[in-house]
Amino acid sequence: MSSFADEVEYKLQAVKATQLGPDEIDTTFRPACIGTSTDTSFDELDLVSAGLGGKVLGYSDQWFAEAANLLTPTAPIRQPGKMVYTGAWYDGWETRRHNPEEFDWVVIRLGVASGTVNGVEVDTAFFNGNNAPAISVEGCFSDNDDEVVSWKGGRGKWETILDIRECGPSQRHGWNLNEPTGKQYTHVRLNMYPDGGIARFRLFGHAVPVFPEDKDAVLDLAAAQNGGIAISCSDQHFGSKDNLLLPGRGKDMGDGWETKRSRGKDHVDWTIVKLGATGYIQEFVVDTAHFRGNFPQKITVHGLSWQGEGEPDFKSKGWVETVLPSKTGPDQEHKFASAVVDVPFTHVRLTMIPDGGVKRFRAFGKRAV
Repeated sequence: MSSFADEVEYKLQAVKATQLGPDEIDTTFRPACIGTSTDTSFDELDLVSAGLGGKVLGYSDQWFAEAANLLTPTAPIRQPGKMVYTGAWYDGWETRRHNPEEFDWVVIRLGVASGTVNGVEVDTAFFNGNNAPAISVEGCFSDNDDEVVSWKGGRGKWETILDIRECGPSQRHGWNLNEPTGKQYTHVRLNMYPDGGIARFRLFGHAVPVFPEDKDAVLDLAAAQNGGIAISCSDQHFGSKDNLLLPGRGKDMGDGWETKRSRGKDHVDWTIVKLGATGYIQEFVVDTAHFRGNFPQKITVHGLSWQGEGEPDFKSKGWVETVLPSKTGPDQEHKFASAVVDVPFTHVRLTMIPDGGVKRFRAFGKRAV
């Protein structure tokens, strides 16, 4: 517990959380994808990432640097000597000095319909002498953005996710909740005591989809926003498998899934996606946006109705070919009708022949309700 907690009148519930060192954050929440690993204790998303659709709705102040920078998916950068109207340029959120309130705050709507939280990261990279001394995180569940923003720095209906924790200069700070939140949230508020700068804010957890009442609605059941999770892959040297399930078509090759160049005969690369809900898939979309000289020569898609323990891997029995090996081209969406529409799949597997890059992967179908 931080000494700040004793001095602040706005009291928060005590939360048990394990502090992580800078080198432990990725291994805890974002481990590398190796071979057929399907350890689903590592299926957390950054629920507030701008790439997923997270959005800043309000803030107390952003005089020196915009709060929206907190949600940038990529690591913060530095440009020494670059000056702007307000002073030195920083890739993060920075508020004025001498805040008369107990803390500065920023309200964020999650990029998913709702989610449960496992951990928090606050990165003060390059903020040295002007970094946030301490932070806390609160959450709420609401369908009214305006009401949530109206609470500003007040109590409102906020509930504690992480109580006050100290931060040091220019460093990644992580906390793994001893018990993930049982409640799901739609919004969070990051509090900074009393003012200063933070480069990035990550909220690791699990998406909890909110499906339409219409049982015949056709949805992208692979989408991260609908609870889809890329649980394993053969390789992700240049780009993460998790990017496949993000909304939109991205901005460049950096936010897709890309593997190393292969040299062996009969090589393929693959990723397995656990659908957000068991469903009857009608159509797959494989998007090679921005991959113009490194798209796969061909792709194939398989589906699986998994009833076993744990999660399936590449060699699990029961995979059914739903898209035959099919050619792909550069920088375009490829639509493939599923050859199997009467089997409820829990997982789908995208295979690139022999390797390359894919920006997005969609699996459109109806839930097996």
